[in-house]
Amino acid sequence: MIKFKNENNEEMDAFLAVPDGKKVSNFVVVIQEIWGLTDFLKSVAQRITKLGFAAVAPDLYSRKGQKGKFTQEVIMDAMRPFWSLPADKRRDKTEVEKIMAKLSPEAREIVTLLMFNRDKMEEQMVSDLQSLYRHMDSAGFNGRRGVIGFCMGGGLAFELSTRIPIDASAIYYGANPKNIENVGKITGSILGIYAGEDSGINDGLPDLMKAVLKHKKEWDMKLYPGTYHAFFNHTGMSYNEEASKDAWERTVSFFTKKIGVE
Repeated sequence: MIKFKNENNEEMDAFLAVPDGKKVSNFVVVIQEIWGLTDFLKSVAQRITKLGFAAVAPDLYSRKGQKGKFTQEVIMDAMRPFWSLPADKRRDKTEVEKIMAKLSPEAREIVTLLMFNRDKMEEQMVSDLQSLYRHMDSAGFNGRRGVIGFCMGGGLAFELSTRIPIDASAIYYGANPKNIENVGKITGSILGIYAGEDSGINDGLPDLMKAVLKHKKEWDMKLYPGTYHAFFNHTGMSYNEEASKDAWERTVSFFTKKIGVE
């Protein structure tokens, strides 16, 4: 575990993995799902080091006032009542108030941040990720750089790629950039990995494809029929071994070509 400082000069946590016995300057940032910095994320970072470069996975819930509160178990307990509602009811004020009234103060704080203030929270996270890239550069990891993100982290990785130069961005079932025209600001290559049964994300793909073609970006994509959101996470309910194996092989090839081994 390492520390880095965000734009407010607050210390935040990150998990750093480097190839054994080798000094490298190329690295990939691994961005969390909604659950935070889990063992799954750390395992992805460790797998990336086998490609010959470093990987760093930040804990985006380690800001002052959040650290220790946003664990996978607490988030799951807080969000489960909302996820059990039909999609068309999740914005129903009456239904929401019923659920919120039954939650603990801690759970209400999490729901407010992750559901009702989501845009503000994600903007804060993108800022923290930019701070992490600056930290890595100052720590000697100043070579070629990539990013990989899953679910919420996929959307963050996509948005981040429109803000700073990144050589290779691997987006696992992540939302489009907030302003689709900002695809034109992406300077590196993009790999998109999508689940076939994931309408919430896939409904945005037509607009994404138009933007990619309009701005002539280097783009590769694979959609896996019959799979569901988060199919790559081997600790989750939607895990699909066959699709995960193929997706990782594509990711390895992508990062090896676009970042390269020193």
